[in-house]
Amino acid sequence: MPALEGKNALVTGGSRGIGAATAVRLAEDGANVAITYEKAADRAAEVVARIEGLGRKAVAIQADAADADAVTAAVDQAAEGLGGLDILVNNAGILPTGTIDQVTIAEVDRALAINVRAVFTAVIAAVRHLPEGGRVITVGSFLGAERVPRPGLSVYAATKSALVGLNRALARDLGPRGITAVLVQPGPTNTDMNPADGPRAEGSRAASALGRHAEPIDVAASIAYVAGPAGRFITGSAITVDGGSAA
Repeated sequence: MPALEGKNALVTGGSRGIGAATAVRLAEDGANVAITYEKAADRAAEVVARIEGLGRKAVAIQADAADADAVTAAVDQAAEGLGGLDILVNNAGILPTGTIDQVTIAEVDRALAINVRAVFTAVIAAVRHLPEGGRVITVGSFLGAERVPRPGLSVYAATKSALVGLNRALARDLGPRGITAVLVQPGPTNTDMNPADGPRAEGSRAASALGRHAEPIDVAASIAYVAGPAGRFITGSAITVDGGSAA
């Protein structure tokens, strides 16, 4: 029997990149999967088709992660559409750049809303649905939370560092209910946000012990592991998937 047979999962920001790879991987492992997307309805539909092609139920929900009410509604809609919720993957995020003399307060507020407040909001909504044995998995970043290798990452680093402390606190709050909380921190990953042929790719490859970017499926595999039975005693932990960039 697949590891996640009969489980229901929500992956925020699941229309592309790590989110899309995670949604499909969870479905391959047996889960029904809902995803949220902001604008890319066509790409969300492709992910839904891939999940349904695996014989699993799939739901795509339009929601702006910066809108707390929309995030709450999306969690409830996912639980209703799938018939319950066992796994929440907080993946939606943005990568703001600019040195401290360049960033605006509006940019700070938007980054905090999407990268931090949306996680709080989704978890608050999800705990009404998650049973004992439920999972809360948040996608952070090695870039910023563990190392700041170049200028221009102050806002991003602040938001991703915040998730480290939040995840530990969630583990304590949710532990008595038998729900785990894990932070997965990717390093440079070949996505639209950070392509392997982008302007900073050469430096990222040089910093990696493996000499390359991760592919989204590499990160998705770690998320699937902690979502499954093997991850039942992992909580409060930050798992770095960076190809040795922090070594």
